[in-house]
Amino acid sequence: MPLTKLDTTSALIVIDLQKGIVGLPTVHPAGEIVGRAAQLARAFREQGLPVVLVNVSGRAPGRTDAGIPKFSFPADWTELVPELDQSPGDHIVTKQRWGAFLGTSLDDYLRQRGVTQVVLAGVATSVGVESTARSAYDLGYNVTLVVDAMTDRDADAHRHSVEKIFPRLGETAATGDVLKLLK
Repeated sequence: MPLTKLDTTSALIVIDLQKGIVGLPTVHPAGEIVGRAAQLARAFREQGLPVVLVNVSGRAPGRTDAGIPKFSFPADWTELVPELDQSPGDHIVTKQRWGAFLGTSLDDYLRQRGVTQVVLAGVATSVGVESTARSAYDLGYNVTLVVDAMTDRDADAHRHSVEKIFPRLGETAATGDVLKLLK
């Protein structure tokens, strides 16, 4: 379903646009995704709406068939990319799971500000973005997924999230659609 409206109490949540992740190979050029997310962040700030910048510093403790990653994280792994132009008013969430809600204070932060709608962008579409969208939907937020401001390491996973999962969790939009409604 295409984006119908932005609630007056919307918040932007940008997932995992951090140095250690944007350097990995992705389906869509990371620079384009970062650029669109930065545009959205500037526009939300200009309207006095909350901007939440999320990074990931660990993983859930459970066992998986994929196993534990076999590489060590560089020192700047969790640093948000400078293009996001982090502002003192931005809320930073450091997560240890795929999604930005579980194990963090994100829901409390949004509820204290009366947020009813979350607008999501970032990496990876089928992991951090989708997990955050699922939790937001379950928590009763209106969810908007800015599909041209997200990417994945796997084309099929990205496509599956965008085409099959996201329409069941919220409304999808392009960056330009959101920017138009913000003005």
